[in-house]
Amino acid sequence: MSKCGFGKFVAGVAVGVGIGVLFAPKSGSETREELKLKMDELIEKAKKIKKEDVKEAILTKVNSIKEALADLDKEKVLEIAKKKAHQIQEMAQELVDYVIEKGIPVVEKTADAVRKKAIVVTKGVLNKLEKSEN
Repeated sequence: MSKCGFGKFVAGVAVGVGIGVLFAPKSGSETREELKLKMDELIEKAKKIKKEDVKEAILTKVNSIKEALADLDKEKVLEIAKKKAHQIQEMAQELVDYVIEKGIPVVEKTADAVRKKAIVVTKGVLNKLEKSEN
């Protein structure tokens, strides 16, 4: 098997393991822990591969997947969403303030409507995330 073909094979196995674990009927924390263990297992097997470039590519990809999975943690997602919601609300308020400052009454009501809608939308998203966390 060529270097490229072997790398694709191992990547396919990793993806298959990951998908299988993610769709298993277990709790989220159990599933994430099992996926982490499987990726650790894959890392250990990859370290035994003789071809250095293939081994490094596998290790890099698995570590990238691990880092991305860490970002899927509900608490982290909620924290990021709260920061983004706050930024969106601030930007909408800055828009309203700018329009008022420039004395553009034609746009003022629409800008304020955008601000209010941004608040409603961001609160809705945060509420949905908080409910899914519980």
